[in-house]
Amino acid sequence: MDENEKIIAEMQAVAEQMVKDDIDENPDVVNEFFDCSACGQNKCLAGSIQYGKYRLCNDCVLLAETGFALKKIKDIQELIDAMEDKRLTEICDFIKKDFDAHNN
Repeated sequence: MDENEKIIAEMQAVAEQMVKDDIDENPDVVNEFFDCSACGQNKCLAGSIQYGKYRLCNDCVLLAETGFALKKIKDIQELIDAMEDKRLTEICDFIKKDFDAHNN
C-alpha cells in the first residue's frame, strides 16, 4: 500500500467514526437532514462538518479532507467549485421530480 492509499484509508476511517460519534452523541441526528453545499444532495446531518459558510455531508467531508491530506486542494472553495456540475444536476433533478409530483 503506497502513501496515498494509506492516507485515503485513514480518512475513510475518520469519516466513518465521525458518523458513529455524532449518532452516539445524539441518536436523533439520523432523522435530521440538510442540503450539502458541495454535492447538492439532501443528506443526513451525522458526520457533516461546517466549513465557514458551507456545510458538507460526510461523503463530501471525506473528499475534502482527503483532498487536503493529499495536497490536491488548498481550501474548501476549490471543492465547492469543482462540484458545481454535480450540484446543478441535483437541483435540476429535484425540480423535475417536484414538478412531476405536482402535475400527476
